[in-house]
Amino acid sequence: MTPSSPNVEVASPIADFSQCHAGIVRRLDELAELPGLLAPAARAQTIAQTSLEFFREAIFEHHLDEERELFPAVLASAEAAAEHARVQALARRLTDEHRELETLWKRLEPGLKKVAKGLAFDELDIDGLQTLVQRYRAHAQYEENEFLPLAQTILARNGDHMAALGLALHLRHSRTTTPPYV
Repeated sequence: MTPSSPNVEVASPIADFSQCHAGIVRRLDELAELPGLLAPAARAQTIAQTSLEFFREAIFEHHLDEERELFPAVLASAEAAAEHARVQALARRLTDEHRELETLWKRLEPGLKKVAKGLAFDELDIDGLQTLVQRYRAHAQYEENEFLPLAQTILARNGDHMAALGLALHLRHSRTTTPPYV
C-alpha cells in the first residue's frame, strides 16, 4: 500500500469519531432538557407532601366535624318526621361517602409518600387519584347543593342552635394546634 492510495480502513475511524459526536450531542440535548423537567418533578413532590398533610389534618378533621357536630345538630333541630328522615338519609349518605373517600385515600397514600420523597413516581395509582378527585368533587357539590342549604334553613330557625354548633366547633378546634382548613 502506498501512502497516496485511498484506504477505506483509515477513513473509517474518522467516521466513527463523527458518529460518536452525533451520539454525544443527542445525549447533551437530552441533558439540556433536565432543568425543565426538574421544576415539574419538584412541584409533584411538593403537591404530594402538602396533600398528605392536608388530607390527614384537614379533610379527616372536616369529616369528623360534620359527623360529630354538624349532622347531629341538624338532626336534633329538624322538625317533622319527613324533614328528620331527609336529614338522616342525607347524613347517612354523606357519612358513607366519607368512608369511601377515606378508603380511596388510604390506598393512594403509600404511592403519594413515595412521590413526596422523589421516589417511584411510576408507583402512583393515577386512575385511583383521578377517581378520588372526581368523587370528592361530586361529594362536595352534593353536600353544598343538598345538605348545607337544608342545614342552614333548619339551624336558622333558632339562633341558639346555630350558636351552639359554632361554639362546639370552636371548642373542638381550640384543642388542636393546627388550623382546621387551610
